Amino acid sequence: MLTDMIDIAHAMAPGQQGGAGQGGAGMFTSIIPFVLIFVIFYFLLIRPQQKKAKEHRKMIEELKKGDKVITSGGVYGIIEAVGTSTVTLKIAENVKVKFGKAYIAALRATSDED
Repeated sequence: MLTDMIDIAHAMAPGQQGGAGQGGAGMFTSIIPFVLIFVIFYFLLIRPQQKKAKEHRKMIEELKKGDKVITSGGVYGIIEAVGTSTVTLKIAENVKVKFGKAYIAALRATSDED
């Protein structure tokens, strides 16, 4: 049994020299698919999401009195007052509701129905 192990070790010895050079190349080629997957995820998921978040932050910073907006809960209203972190919306006659700025989902076109 010991002689079998020695024979196996001798048989593998010449192959190890050639295999050591290929081990680095084999590792490199096995990493390439992961890098490609990350690049695809970046351009299809991460980058567009960051762009959308940046546009939303800009829209929130530019809110002003009289803008027609839609909240993330689906409430349509007109901005009556803008605070540092809140917005007061007029949603009906004599009905004003205060929302966090982050919950303003979109601006409506001025031609939209009230």
